[in-house]
Amino acid sequence: MFERRIPEWLRHAPAPSIKGFAAISGFEAITRGMLISVFPVAAYDALKSASLVSSMYFAIGVLSLIVGLLVPYFNNFIPRRILYVIGALGYILGSCLAATGLPHMVILGLLLNTLATVITFVCFNAYVLDYIARVELGKCETLRMFYSALGWTIGPVVGVVLWKFWFPLPFILSAISATFLLTTFLYMRLGNGKLISKARRPTVNPLAYLGRFAVQPRLIAGWLFAVIRSCGWWAYVVYLPIFAVVNGLGEQVGGIFLSITNAGLFCAPFMLRFVQSFSVKFAVQTGFLAVAILFAVATIVSDYAWGTVAFLFVGSYFLILLDICGGLPFLMSVKPSERTEMSAIYSSFRDVSGILTPGIAWLILTVAPVSGIFLASGIASLAAWKVAGSLHPRLGKNRLSPVR
Repeated sequence: MFERRIPEWLRHAPAPSIKGFAAISGFEAITRGMLISVFPVAAYDALKSASLVSSMYFAIGVLSLIVGLLVPYFNNFIPRRILYVIGALGYILGSCLAATGLPHMVILGLLLNTLATVITFVCFNAYVLDYIARVELGKCETLRMFYSALGWTIGPVVGVVLWKFWFPLPFILSAISATFLLTTFLYMRLGNGKLISKARRPTVNPLAYLGRFAVQPRLIAGWLFAVIRSCGWWAYVVYLPIFAVVNGLGEQVGGIFLSITNAGLFCAPFMLRFVQSFSVKFAVQTGFLAVAILFAVATIVSDYAWGTVAFLFVGSYFLILLDICGGLPFLMSVKPSERTEMSAIYSSFRDVSGILTPGIAWLILTVAPVSGIFLASGIASLAAWKVAGSLHPRLGKNRLSPVR
């Protein structure tokens, strides 16, 4: 009789590791980074109207916010691993539809990519909270950003160049990257996460956990940090190029500085050392205070356009610091039994900032120039700095071992 031998990797799923989650983030960065600068121009080329493009983005933002909040409700009936697979397939299908170049297919492709981002983000955060220890979250976020750096650095520029060369090409490459993303997820065999819930727990009402979120100040503060940080990125990514064009600096300035900024993601390990050397509280306060000062000064010197660009560029590196540590107060405060629900709340910061920023910017532009948007972002960052003062000074530190 021959003994049946089954490979070890088939008998036992590989233990989820920080590098595994970072690899997923790396493929996601390529998938999204390749199209982040393509979809706006493709949508404008399809609709021939800037106002229609703006209204389309607003509608998609509202819809993605609703879907993101409903993900925990769907998770009661659909396993988390299936939800993630659906999200990854949304990337692939959306890119394939947009590659046709038909106006309605481009819009549908953008919608599917946006919803895919929301669904995978909620599930990804829930998996991280399941498998990564609290004291390792900072290392996980840093390595995740380091692996994402290449995709976010070259993706925007390469995507536009390829789109001009042959319009389906960036969508095809994005779909291929999404396929690798899905393959990596399936290889890690994360399943449905760790089951940590109360016995005979009733089905979660999609709005019920909003009440639990509202009575936890640490979660509210962490979510506000994410929203304000994201609004800062909106001001830099969207309105810096507009400011450059209005002031005669050229159409390429915004894209060039965005690529240089994204290259700063390679500095993430050094920024993590800064966070670990001091504390999460100090790092968060430093990031928001620096952004507030630099964005405000950028507004003051707006008569010298290159000065404004320079101050905003330096401020963007502190936004990267906030990308590393700004989400930790929320992630470290989530109760184990509410991971999926609160991950959905946390993921809503993208959609909320995507709705708030254009709306506030529209109001500002009725009474002030584009530089007024940078001042508003600086004021919001100053408010976040004030709120960050309430964080515990030992947040993110190893707990002291009991003396025996």
